[in-house]
Amino acid sequence: MMKFCIHPIVLALMLWSVPGFAQQEAAQMTLEEAISYAMENSLQIKNAQIAIADAEEQILERRSTGLPQLTGAVSFQRYLAVPRQPLPEGFNIFGLFGQALAVDLFDQLSPMTQAAVSEAFGGQSGGGDTSEGVAFFLKNNFTAGINLDAMIFDGSFFVALEAAKAYRQYTLREFATREREVKNQVVEAYLPVLLIQENIGLLQKNISNLEQLLFETRELYKAGFAEQLDIDRQDLSLSNLRIERENLVRQKEVALANLKYTIGYPIAEPLVVSDNLDQMTTDASSLLAEEANPVSRPEVALLEQAIKMNELNVKLNKAGYLPSLRAFGAVQEQYQGNDFSTGFWAPSAYVGLNLNVPIFDGFNKRSKIQRAKLDLELARNQREDLVRGITLEVENAQTNFRNATDRYQSQAKNLELAERIYETAQVKYREGVGSSLEVTQAEQSLYSTQSNHMQALYDLLLAKARLEMALGE
Repeated sequence: MMKFCIHPIVLALMLWSVPGFAQQEAAQMTLEEAISYAMENSLQIKNAQIAIADAEEQILERRSTGLPQLTGAVSFQRYLAVPRQPLPEGFNIFGLFGQALAVDLFDQLSPMTQAAVSEAFGGQSGGGDTSEGVAFFLKNNFTAGINLDAMIFDGSFFVALEAAKAYRQYTLREFATREREVKNQVVEAYLPVLLIQENIGLLQKNISNLEQLLFETRELYKAGFAEQLDIDRQDLSLSNLRIERENLVRQKEVALANLKYTIGYPIAEPLVVSDNLDQMTTDASSLLAEEANPVSRPEVALLEQAIKMNELNVKLNKAGYLPSLRAFGAVQEQYQGNDFSTGFWAPSAYVGLNLNVPIFDGFNKRSKIQRAKLDLELARNQREDLVRGITLEVENAQTNFRNATDRYQSQAKNLELAERIYETAQVKYREGVGSSLEVTQAEQSLYSTQSNHMQALYDLLLAKARLEMALGE
């Protein structure tokens, strides 16, 4: 029997081609793409959208209270012991109308009704023994009807409907505020990942350069032009760089997980930040010339809507002094009988009006109106405080951005100088006119300057983002 053997490499390629075994490709996102993703998947955004939908339903709910309400009702009751009402001694139902007239009326009744009257008055045609009392009910009572209730006038209804519509506008303003907050959170979660990623690349470059220098030093040592101390110093520096790189890799995973959580991205799925720091540091000096415009901030619009809602709340409580008028009506069919064949049906229908006029409620509405006015005054004060706070926030953000720009420019020059010093120290060392200690010192100065430069770059980008947020952009 012939046996087939598959080479391990071929098997790996076959498994790689199967979707279930293929490695999942990591999604790449720029900062703008991360913000767009968060606007669609962030739970904060989804909760704000739910609040808007709930406000829409509240409008429908409030409107329904002003529409006619139609209900149906069915009830059945059976007396196990029929209640009887005692009558005066010698009372005769015929005595109320006269014997002849009562008999004539009784004869005109239907057989079922005659049986019911006879049952009620002791089993005789209205003239029997009533010593045990008169029964005004039969054993079986069945009632079915339709009831109508409609509002004709209620001053608070229209104000409440207007307030429900105002609340919908409030949720829309709140949604815009939530979008701004999420955008700010994404920026502050995205930049650390990008910064760490750039640091890792920079460290890898330093490691490669130091590995090359260590190789040359070992060759010089073999030729007798270097000392073991030179090799040990460079080996120690290389080990520290590798440890620092591994630490940054772990920090990146933590920062990346935080970014995924912020934008609503699945934590277990891979993600790569693909923005460019150099492109993000474009000139933004025009932001320094802009003045604070609180109206452009969604928080101000949110408070303005809150003021409008408080004004409606005052109006709603004042409407409580107005009378309300409602119309009602009902149509019913009632069956009574000791059984379900000899009883009788009694139809009924009625309509009416119900006028409710407030007279005195112990100053309850007055207190509610005063509290609503206090809430309105508080909302107006909050808006004024917010406007003043936004003006101060813009000024502080412009100052921080100006300082961050100066630090970044200064650190960029320092980086160029540190790189030139390090290169010069390496050249002198290779040519035998410099010491390894000089190289080590220049190397440490370069690493420190690189770190300061990256921190200054991060501060600049964060200051720029916060200034844009303060300006409402």
